[in-house]
Amino acid sequence: MSEQSAKQPTPPDYVELTRTLQEITAKSQEIVTDFLNQEQAAHHVSVEDATQMAQLFQQLSARMMADPTRLVEAQMAFWTNYMTLMQNMTLRFWGLQAEPVARPAPGDRRFKHEHWEEHPVFDFIKQSYLLTSDYLHSVVSEVEGLDEKTKKKVDFYTRAFIDAMAPSNFAATNPEVLEKTAETGGQNLLQGLNNLLDDLKRGRGRLDIKMTDYDAFEVGHNLATTPGKVVYQNDLIQLIQYQPATEQVHKRPLLLVPAWINKYYIMDLSQDKSMVRWLVEQGHTVFIISWRNPDESLAEKRFEDYMLEGPIEAMDVVEQITGSNEMNVVGYCLGGTLTACTLSYLKAKGDQRVKSATFLTCLLDFEFPGELEVFIDDDQLEALERRMGLKGYLDGRQMSTTFNMLRANDLIWSFFVNNYLKGDEPFPFDLLYWNSDSTNMPAKMHSFYLRNMYQRNLLKEPGGIELAGELIDLGRIDVPAYFMSAKEDHIAPWQSTIRGPRLLSGPTKYVLGGSGHIAGVINPPHKNKYGYWTNTDKTENQEQWLAGATAHEGSWWNDWGLWLAEQGGGEQVPARKIGSRKYKALEEAPGSYVRAGVLYQGE
Repeated sequence: MSEQSAKQPTPPDYVELTRTLQEITAKSQEIVTDFLNQEQAAHHVSVEDATQMAQLFQQLSARMMADPTRLVEAQMAFWTNYMTLMQNMTLRFWGLQAEPVARPAPGDRRFKHEHWEEHPVFDFIKQSYLLTSDYLHSVVSEVEGLDEKTKKKVDFYTRAFIDAMAPSNFAATNPEVLEKTAETGGQNLLQGLNNLLDDLKRGRGRLDIKMTDYDAFEVGHNLATTPGKVVYQNDLIQLIQYQPATEQVHKRPLLLVPAWINKYYIMDLSQDKSMVRWLVEQGHTVFIISWRNPDESLAEKRFEDYMLEGPIEAMDVVEQITGSNEMNVVGYCLGGTLTACTLSYLKAKGDQRVKSATFLTCLLDFEFPGELEVFIDDDQLEALERRMGLKGYLDGRQMSTTFNMLRANDLIWSFFVNNYLKGDEPFPFDLLYWNSDSTNMPAKMHSFYLRNMYQRNLLKEPGGIELAGELIDLGRIDVPAYFMSAKEDHIAPWQSTIRGPRLLSGPTKYVLGGSGHIAGVINPPHKNKYGYWTNTDKTENQEQWLAGATAHEGSWWNDWGLWLAEQGGGEQVPARKIGSRKYKALEEAPGSYVRAGVLYQGE
């Protein structure tokens, strides 16, 4: 009896209800005003986007009508399956068991609540959705006559539509939401509306979905806490040197070059996930670049400026502080692409300081850029360039939204349900805090990068691009190189990263880790997760490489640590102090550049 009573709907608290509605009204007025102001400036861009989308699906419709037989066959198969589902549901209502016509894919967390399986109505809704999804996928994928790029776009946006229309995303068809609505007397929906307005307010009229508890983290407090100091800065970077953790260190210092699409502290996350801390504990003298979050004042910065004012100036400082004219470099994602450009540039200049390079989930050959290819064509790049021209930079939140769309069910819709329908706060998660800490892109730099690398794939061509007066040729790079990729990476697919080693002329090692672009890289040994594969074969064929690979348990960091030690320069030297007479400490790590952005507007 007590258990039944506990499930009775809670009567509304009218005082709390009134207070919540007052807050909602005030927020709504402010947000609508901000939104309308922004829409007026961006209206022409929105119209262009809609026109491009309409043209895309007009092409699809024309091709479908050119071969109606295929469409009829697909429709007949769909209706056959649907009638079987109807029969099965009738049997279930009579208390009989029936095999499902459609099942969710393994790992699909949208339908994990028991009612999706046990309750006939919700099971019917679920299977109807899955059947319709399969029908739409098959119709789109089997259309002939579309060029490959158009086909990929149609497939991507079709999947985006299908994901958005999942019954789990609607209060009336989500059993978990209905259950909570009954338990709370509808307070969850009011709280969800409040959460929605908070996200709109933070995004200044654009939806900026909250993915974690922002109050649970603070850069310099429980993120980016490895002891160190900023020893140099210019318009684009702050250079951090870390306090040694061993009495003796490797002779060659280590310079880390992270991507500037996000903040550097992905490599110095929480204390037990920090790559920087682990490297210091392995006896390395570690420096890292903290990129500035650009605003309109840096609109003229070019890709070559990121090279000259980034790793090259950093190398000069590292050499002066350590007294070593030999060093090792690590580049992560876009930072790895920049590192490769830098090494080619230095070779052309006769600069031999870099003795080894590590490339983490890094594209050098962009022939297979994964689903990001959907956003790279002339029409979309021209629209993007016009959008960047309004401010002189690309707002980092737009870039973040693009990446989130690649995993919409995990990074958009799961939070939509949790925050807005269930009215819950998201859980504290350091990776998602970092993921939300977006950075801007200077217009000229970003346009050069997208057009010359993603669109034209010129980096792999000897002399394909020119930086600061030098033709870039990756074949000049003859130092030992370590390539690490992640098996489930959707940003730098290993179908492309496996091509990187063959572009260099020196000895290379390619290692494949488990998981994705972030979790696969930030995988400290004590977690003992995912495993990794090694293979000395330089084939570009994924299946062949994996078939001949040796599987290892634990983190790839263990393998990399041994390789880095071999590149350490031989004998060890006494641990180095931070800074020098010329480059005195400017401030404590993590520095001030990292604290610029949306998450720090209130500071």
